[in-house]
Amino acid sequence: MPQDIVRELGFLTLGTRLRRLGEMLQASTQTIMQHHGIDLPAAHYPFLAALDRNGSLTVGELADVIGISQPGATRTIGQLAQAGLVTVAVSDDDQRRKQVSLTKAGQDLVSHSARVVWPRVEVAVQDLCGEFGNTFLDQLGAIENGLKQRPLINRTQEDKDPL
Repeated sequence: MPQDIVRELGFLTLGTRLRRLGEMLQASTQTIMQHHGIDLPAAHYPFLAALDRNGSLTVGELADVIGISQPGATRTIGQLAQAGLVTVAVSDDDQRRKQVSLTKAGQDLVSHSARVVWPRVEVAVQDLCGEFGNTFLDQLGAIENGLKQRPLINRTQEDKDPL
């Protein structure tokens, strides 16, 4: 059987490895959600949680708090609106901005999920991470902050040692 090249290449493919890990976690979360009768992509939960926690937000604000691109946020918000979980309205103070809010169905889903689904997912991931769980989260935060402060392109030796 061929070797796991992504794992073997270490830091070179860290982004790919983290994406793969994220996809595995989301697939497992999806299974737990379906077990509880929820047919919604797991990746949509952060949007619902952000709206529940913050109230109405613009598309740009949602993209920022979730940490994705605005086109990606727009696409997900469209799917949530189509599912009847959010409403999208033109902002009162700026016609170019769209405000996103939870509908009653969205609020009910968040309430049910917070009681039934999210705790189960959290316990399962904590079990998976074991004793290094909090340290791992701290390290992920440090990597995210480091990339915001100084992107990879600014961390290369290109200027000092051209190939």
